[in-house]
Amino acid sequence: MMGELIKSDSGGLVGLLHGAGGNLAVPQPFERDIYLFDSHVAGTSFIDGIEELEPYLNVGDKLDFFREPDNPHDKQAIVIKNQDGVKVGYVPRQDNLIFSRLMDAGKVLFGRITAKSMRGTWLKMDIKIYLHE
Repeated sequence: MMGELIKSDSGGLVGLLHGAGGNLAVPQPFERDIYLFDSHVAGTSFIDGIEELEPYLNVGDKLDFFREPDNPHDKQAIVIKNQDGVKVGYVPRQDNLIFSRLMDAGKVLFGRITAKSMRGTWLKMDIKIYLHE
């Protein structure tokens, strides 16, 4: 019996890694979304077609954030897009300094719509800003 590997069902490290079905169970990293701040979407009145887009933007929808460091008006600009990649506005300038620094350091931020209303041709959208970790 020399040279044979004997598999023990008693658990230990092998049992922990292989789990109940014998498959290798690699622990997954812990992910969570951390609520940071209440804000709104700025600049919606400058978005062409925002009135046609409004019915497709709903409370609870996720909005993706992208840095726009080449923005001539604001070096800390953060563009907000819907899940289809359509630009809907910006994180307000007064709120974007810390968020832009986090994003520049590789952190993923996003928003969720908490309320919306059309006011003439202006779409008012309130959002919660989250850090995905």
